[in-house]
Amino acid sequence: MRNTLLQRASALATTLGITSLGVLGAGAAPAQAAISDCPQGYFCGWANGDGTGSMFKTRTSVPTLGSWDNKIRMRFNRTGLNVCMYDQQNYGLAGGYSWDTPAQSYPTGGGGAEISSIKLVPTLRECEAEPYPYWETATSPKVGGFGDMNGDRRADAVLRDEAGRLWFMPGNGTGNMIGSGGWNAMNALARHGDFSRDGREDVIAREKATGKLWLYPGTGSGGLGVRKLIGSGGWNTMGLLAAFGDLSGDGRSDLLGVEKATGKLWLYPGTSSGGLGARKLIGSGGWNSMNALVGAGDMTGDGRADLVAREKATGKLWLYPGTSARTLGARKLIGTGGWNAMDHILGVGDTSGDGRPDLEASDGFSLFQYQGLATGGLRRVDNSNGSWWALEDATAF
Repeated sequence: MRNTLLQRASALATTLGITSLGVLGAGAAPAQAAISDCPQGYFCGWANGDGTGSMFKTRTSVPTLGSWDNKIRMRFNRTGLNVCMYDQQNYGLAGGYSWDTPAQSYPTGGGGAEISSIKLVPTLRECEAEPYPYWETATSPKVGGFGDMNGDRRADAVLRDEAGRLWFMPGNGTGNMIGSGGWNAMNALARHGDFSRDGREDVIAREKATGKLWLYPGTGSGGLGVRKLIGSGGWNTMGLLAAFGDLSGDGRSDLLGVEKATGKLWLYPGTSSGGLGARKLIGSGGWNSMNALVGAGDMTGDGRADLVAREKATGKLWLYPGTSARTLGARKLIGTGGWNAMDHILGVGDTSGDGRPDLEASDGFSLFQYQGLATGGLRRVDNSNGSWWALEDATAF
């Protein structure tokens, strides 16, 4: 019996790197002439281990293989998708499965022929689960709170998967696709606050190839509207970006950015037109020592937005409170170490339902809730959410 991806999740990063060489025998030498009959865009299979004779081919998922059931001994994946091969019909997981990665340059063989159904999917996670992880949050006592994109008083999350699709997770365990592809063209994603001034939370994205900055206005239902250019170029000079909330005190949401070359922290205030105003220096240097910035809302309960940052060298988590001078105050340690083990840190408002902003963080397998305390500190809650595996190349925000 072949194990599932979830059963191997503790070693997933290593496993994904050697899939085609170890599990699937991709080291086999290219087979004979009939291999060339497999068309581009198809998954092909042969009963003979040398790739000769009758050929099975498909470009869509196949729940039952008919006469090809348990017959395929050599395979060639010429699709742009992952091919999940199950020991049972109808993609049954009880018998386990193996997979071929996209667009292979030569056929693979070896192992048994226990293939009874085949599924073609954009991400390996979809061999056995939804493309997005489980996300459930409590109803907050505050209406229109920070992190709520659809106005239901639950903190929401957004996930870009490794295939470049965007998923909206509204806090009830479900997910909806709000971007069908192309989001891998962005090398920074941030959300929080109403930049477009229509009462809805928005998303900001930086385009990798051009350094342009785009605003995607929220629709109020969790989706995104037509994008608007708010930075014509040069934004690739910034490392970390964080949509912060209102630090400048004008009632508009602001953006923070760390300059790669200098380590300076800049505030870009939101404008009445939905763009960004002239930047203001709020950190004179040293911010390159941080490898995560999270606009976490009002963690200290003083009515001002605060910033959370993770220190690269130590894995410590620091809280930088917003001040009445519209800058950041003296930092406070809220995580003594170990935070570098977290792949995703999400500051999406009140997830626990107590009216205070919380943090959620994933270690590559489980998602943990860190409840915000009245003092601005955190209390970890293990909510037994073990659905955050196989998301190493995904971005949650």
